[in-house]
Amino acid sequence: MIEILTTHELARARDTGALVGGILQTMRSRTTVGTNLLDIDRWTRAMIAEAGAVSCYVDYAPPFGRGPFGHFICTSVNDAVLHGLPHDYALAEGDLLSLDLAVTLDGIASDSAISFVVGGSPAPADVAMIDATERALDAGIAVAGPGARLGDISHAIGTVLGAAGYPVNTDFGGHGIGSTMHQDPHVPNAGRPGRGYTLRPGLLLALEPWVMVDTAELITDPDGWTLRSATGCRTAHSEHTIAITQDGAEILTLSRP
Repeated sequence: MIEILTTHELARARDTGALVGGILQTMRSRTTVGTNLLDIDRWTRAMIAEAGAVSCYVDYAPPFGRGPFGHFICTSVNDAVLHGLPHDYALAEGDLLSLDLAVTLDGIASDSAISFVVGGSPAPADVAMIDATERALDAGIAVAGPGARLGDISHAIGTVLGAAGYPVNTDFGGHGIGSTMHQDPHVPNAGRPGRGYTLRPGLLLALEPWVMVDTAELITDPDGWTLRSATGCRTAHSEHTIAITQDGAEILTLSRP
């Protein structure tokens, strides 16, 4: 199903997006060397409850996972890139952490992800990889607007990632979002311009470039959820939920001042 939001629903989506963006930035500021992944999950759970929101993850049980997920945020470390299941692990200096969060507030969902290096001395290669995913996300957002095609977004994202030298996996990517977290259409991180669904005002999309240094192949942890690079290489993931408007694309998952 492809869902088109009304003007009233879009106003609610802005509130959800701001909540998601704010929680992620709070988690980033609280995360230091020695922080346990289960503490991040606990802090996230408390912030969701305080806002009167509902986790999109805790009861999530799709065919590709060993559900329900049972936690409130995805915590992917180093060679883990997607669906990282929080567990008893204390972060070390130089760990590359990706946090992915989706919640529903007042009936509208929003989804976002950030990646950052723990501690004060990030490796230049990690910084470059995170930057590539962020630039790819910006490129995808820049071409999104009424009348554009899904392939335009995919092509823009894939062009940046490919130019930076990273293989691109298209099995997992962006997606529609609205009253539920995962909806049509699928937005792969590579594609051909001028192809696919024509974007309309009121459409919400979660765009999420993610890469692994030297492979496009994923393996699944024994936990049934965490997806890792097949070679053990480092990974990064960036994501925003955007709304297609009459004027272009509006980023919803920015934290409010």
